[in-house]
Amino acid sequence: MKKDINFHIAEYVQVVAVQEWDLDFLAKNWNVYLINNASQVIETVLVVTRGKSDDRKTATLRYNLGNMESQTAKKIEFILEEVLSFTNEYMVTYFSEDKLYEKRFVFDAHQISEKNTEAISVLDNKGVVAN
Repeated sequence: MKKDINFHIAEYVQVVAVQEWDLDFLAKNWNVYLINNASQVIETVLVVTRGKSDDRKTATLRYNLGNMESQTAKKIEFILEEVLSFTNEYMVTYFSEDKLYEKRFVFDAHQISEKNTEAISVLDNKGVVAN
């Protein structure tokens, strides 16, 4: 049972959205990344994503990112322009030092936009950091 599991709050990871040039579509698209800012490897990284608005919602998607080295980023997903007006949620779970960590990250509706970008050093790019 989930209530029997001792979850720790994930403090050294971030979810960010970065606008990048897509050679296949010859356009700038938003990609969502998980960044490991911890000083150690995080293991068995799982991410569950979903989006919702007042009257619509997206499918719930699950990603297994495997292990992540310290100070690295892994792409979670490409995010469609149509769902940038949704509230988009990313639930991140992983193991580190034999403990289970979990945290919920949220991009509010319309938060993912060029006006909200800031420097993301691990990706050497600008992006939007989820709350």
